Amino acid sequence: MSQYQTVCAQLQQAPKTWLVTGVAGFIGSNLLETLLKLNQKVVGLDNFATGHQHNLDEVQGLVSTAQWANFRFIEGDIRNITDCQNACTSVDYVLHEAALGSVPRSIADPILTNSANITGFLNMLVAARDAQVSSFTYAASSSTYGDHPALPKVEENIGKPLSPYAVTKYVNELYADVFAKTYGFKAIGLRYFNVFGQRQDPNGAYAAVIPKWTSSMIAGGDVFINGDGETSRDFCFIDNTVQANILAATTQDEAAKNQVYNVAVGDRTTLNELYRAIQVALAENQVNFERDPVYREFRAGDVRHSQASIAKIQQHLGYEPQFKIAEGIQLAMRWYVNNLT
Repeated sequence: MSQYQTVCAQLQQAPKTWLVTGVAGFIGSNLLETLLKLNQKVVGLDNFATGHQHNLDEVQGLVSTAQWANFRFIEGDIRNITDCQNACTSVDYVLHEAALGSVPRSIADPILTNSANITGFLNMLVAARDAQVSSFTYAASSSTYGDHPALPKVEENIGKPLSPYAVTKYVNELYADVFAKTYGFKAIGLRYFNVFGQRQDPNGAYAAVIPKWTSSMIAGGDVFINGDGETSRDFCFIDNTVQANILAATTQDEAAKNQVYNVAVGDRTTLNELYRAIQVALAENQVNFERDPVYREFRAGDVRHSQASIAKIQQHLGYEPQFKIAEGIQLAMRWYVNNLT
């Protein structure tokens, strides 16, 4: 058995209470689904700024009535310390996913991004510390690598941030480290690399590239690529990300805490390769899209290439990504075809 399979079996034998912030969002709702299927108790916090009720409704339809009864939802805002304190009451593990993502959004409104990602994060740290939760795992970001040119990205080597969003995610890591040294409250940060999969929102100005392109292809519209299409990313299927969160939350190794880890698969895929992969996967689901992409200017704040080393998370947490990009794209396209057509 893998480390992840072992942990899941242990959780089913001895269920815990989890808090998932941003529970109505893409990553949060997938965490909720997995935890409920493992018969865990889950408290969810969300203000629906970027999350959706339909994500929660979908999860309800995928679990049993008894499992859904283990879920308690709080509509609240991480920028409100009282909401954070209420959510942390009697919780074992915190998975802090609530944030305002998107580099372009942060460039358009850095104050809003700062309030959610820094003030909200600090509120959650304080509330979780005061509630004496067993563990605190938070969504960090590969944007923290900034202008550091080396590939693959190794956790200890970062450059200067290239956007307000990247600044906020780096500040999260700094706060977490200070809380460990000042209060003995050790958190784990997970630097996500381009997570994708079911329930990732295709709508809105700041939608991620895979759902945005997929939605356009299904609708028969134009697909836009920023730059020449040779920009590359380490795309990580959502189930890998769920695994990383559960392993981080449950680790008993003190040396593995107060750390940040890359969450990825260790591959590089160009946007042109991604475009073709989505085309092929959609065709397998009877959606044929033959048009060429429309190329436009590079986007401000974007990093040219990104690829993660996952050696650290493999060594310390026993993480083994179960899905490469090809398998993840196939599963994701099946979901989008079923839900957007």
